[in-house]
Amino acid sequence: MTYIAVVTTIDSRDRALAIAHALVERKLAACVQLSDIESVYRWNGTVQQDREIRVLCKTTTARYTDVEATIKELHTYDVPAIHAIAFDQVERAYGTWIEAETTPS
Repeated sequence: MTYIAVVTTIDSRDRALAIAHALVERKLAACVQLSDIESVYRWNGTVQQDREIRVLCKTTTARYTDVEATIKELHTYDVPAIHAIAFDQVERAYGTWIEAETTPS
């Protein structure tokens, strides 16, 4: 089993919480963490600077497609950043928990 962290950013805590709850309730993520961040990026030819919320969910590669679809369903950006980072090492009991929480009933 390969464990991953799927990351996106969004412009409000309420929207971040909606994504987090949907992912956990649908058993797509075992855990979702929210962090306040500041982003600097180029959009439509102009450098932007905005406060955002980073949404990081812990899941498996088997659930990635559904995680991505759920984020897109609830996201408000035209082009949301959605990417996954593979875990090289995972403590065994924690990995077992991730699997249990992301396996459909």
